[in-house]
Amino acid sequence: MGRIAGRFARVEPRRRVRDLVLGLLSDLPRKNCWSIAEWAGDASPDGTQHLLGRARWDADRVRDDVREYVLEHLHDEDAVLVVDETGDVKKGTHTVGVQRQYTGTAGRIENAQVAVYLVYAGRRGHAAVDRELYIPRSWTCDPDRCQAAGLAEDTAFATKPELAARMIGRFLDAGHHVSWVAGDEVYGGNPKLRAALEECQVGYVLAVACSAEVITGAGKFRADALAAKVPRRAWQKLSAGAGAKGHRFYDWAVVDLAEGRPGSHRLLIRRNRTTGELAYYRCFSPAPVPLATLVRVAGSRWRVEETFQAGKGLAGLDEHQVRRFTSWSRWVTLAMLAHAYLAVVRADEHAHHPAPDGLIQLTCNEIQKLFTTLVVRPMHDAAHRLAWSAWRRRHQARAQASHYRRQAANPT
Repeated sequence: MGRIAGRFARVEPRRRVRDLVLGLLSDLPRKNCWSIAEWAGDASPDGTQHLLGRARWDADRVRDDVREYVLEHLHDEDAVLVVDETGDVKKGTHTVGVQRQYTGTAGRIENAQVAVYLVYAGRRGHAAVDRELYIPRSWTCDPDRCQAAGLAEDTAFATKPELAARMIGRFLDAGHHVSWVAGDEVYGGNPKLRAALEECQVGYVLAVACSAEVITGAGKFRADALAAKVPRRAWQKLSAGAGAKGHRFYDWAVVDLAEGRPGSHRLLIRRNRTTGELAYYRCFSPAPVPLATLVRVAGSRWRVEETFQAGKGLAGLDEHQVRRFTSWSRWVTLAMLAHAYLAVVRADEHAHHPAPDGLIQLTCNEIQKLFTTLVVRPMHDAAHRLAWSAWRRRHQARAQASHYRRQAANPT
């Protein structure tokens, strides 16, 4: 917390943000302004809501602090930046960026809010270092709606690959180096993002659809048609990294492409050893690299799913109940900080305190349980709990009366 303390001019928000981050790290079953304020011993959620919505501090500067914290403790020369989006299912139409859209969280089209994240994945661990909220065209075409949600007047529509390029640019502009970027088909299918990475001399392994067309010395082919021409001897069994049940072995093949631009351009093909299902990746590197390197980078993409799972399950990344953009950016930035803390403690424990025989290494889940139980569990008396019960019921009564008044005013 000392790392970000300078971003807050007054002691009150510094204390409040500490309580909020501790609440995000707690074992509360549901983490929002109400539950965290009660957990922290406040008489109401007003102070927490003020911190997120009206207090004067810059979430983007704290985001930069989170990035520096992660890089300082998880630095790895072979690290990969992974870009991906995740959605939070929402009700209503007023939450910033919400609309009916596909979200992988639900696996279908839902009324949801979607954000793109940049995850730093190295051998010591992984954590999110940047975030951008996806604002659909239905919002950017409605200035009044944007203004009501706290978006800037000049907010323009940006695709998810454009948001990814923006975050990668910030990472590089901050003076950091990374050799590789990984992402799914949303990003691999975007030529502007690929061109931007090539211009920065950053390698990439980006998934593409089977229908993606690539150019070889023999002409232009669809990716799946090219895979059918790969001889049996060209496939190699390699691990894409260790998973919960051991190494993830696949068959891999690589085909050189004739792009006519500097660097090594290749199509990487992955084949499931059980089902035969194929996956395809557009690859670039300033100089040729071994197949094993491309496979390692492709396997790093799964780290983003682990980051989302831990960020949501342990740090309340998706449990914000806020509508305006400022509150959203502040909440997710502090949730990123909370998860980064767990990732850093895990990395340090693995490096300096190896688990004895018969025990697995400490996980983020176990670290959170120990931290909550031994360090930060607050104890409040019955009077505090009863006062909060009265506060909730009073607030719900006002909301109920407001609903009834609106119904009476609009009987149709």
